[in-house]
Amino acid sequence: MTIKNPFHEWIRLEQPRLGTRVVYATDDFFAPKERLIDAADPVWIDGKYDDNGKWMDGWESRRKRVPGYDYCIVRVGIPGIIHGFDIDTSFFTGNYPPAASIDACTCNNELPGEDANWHELLPRVDLVGNAHNFFGVDSDAPVTHLRLNIFPDGGVARLRIYGEVQPSPSTGSAEELTDLVGMQNGGRALLASDEHYGSMHNLNLPDRGTHMGDGWETARRRGPGNDWVILELGQAGTIDEIEIDTAFFKGNYPDRAEIRAAMITTQDELESASEKWPVLLPESKLEMDRVHRFVDEIQQIGVVSHIRMNIFPDGGVMRLRIKGKPNG
Repeated sequence: MTIKNPFHEWIRLEQPRLGTRVVYATDDFFAPKERLIDAADPVWIDGKYDDNGKWMDGWESRRKRVPGYDYCIVRVGIPGIIHGFDIDTSFFTGNYPPAASIDACTCNNELPGEDANWHELLPRVDLVGNAHNFFGVDSDAPVTHLRLNIFPDGGVARLRIYGEVQPSPSTGSAEELTDLVGMQNGGRALLASDEHYGSMHNLNLPDRGTHMGDGWETARRRGPGNDWVILELGQAGTIDEIEIDTAFFKGNYPDRAEIRAAMITTQDELESASEKWPVLLPESKLEMDRVHRFVDEIQQIGVVSHIRMNIFPDGGVMRLRIKGKPNG
């Protein structure tokens, strides 16, 4: 059964590929703290044991016999504003924490010291075992560290952290090109026609990708039309170079792609409005498993804040780079 994620519009900030790390845990006797942010979905392996007991895919502390509670600290690789959490207790049934809370702080150290200014981001909430526990938060300030408190002990399969990246101001020269749609620079996918095989949020990850499932891929289109995705640039700017990477997509890459773009101030009716945006990259032929670089083909349409990539008719794209100069 597919679980509906209420925070799908936001970026998963806990990904190790973004530099996020679990830097401390009071106890991880049964299962190591690093598994808490593993990018893969948790699994159950029947009959698998290690030296300390049943192997569990997550972070699990031992049974607490003294007052108090366990916690672990996560350093977010790229500071961000948090909008929601999934405290995933998949496969933890008689050993999940009955309650949890999350605190946050901002500091430059790998591990916050005793003087860290922690504040409550998610108050104490009840958890359900073997389930996705989604919780929204109301926050507008970027944070660098999160502290997951579990009461009093037990196991959590994954902590998913949903939010928006708040990158540091660019220090490059005025002539240096920036990947304006890059996740590390604040870019974000907003809407897609289809994400059957791969998430739209994979398109602007900072790395090249590792396998076919690591990109954005739609189902086979059986009717008229084409698939598309809309992304917001981290900072508005003029575009000088575009890369469309079809790495690992061989029998399922799009035949052609087109990119439209505009400078917009409202995202109302974004899907229909984007169909009429000016053409930034005219419809261009693609090939399998390759980085396509476009420079001379780019139309000079001025400063833009959003782009729409149309693919014809369907298929998969690993990464999209929109390189240009920020506007101010």
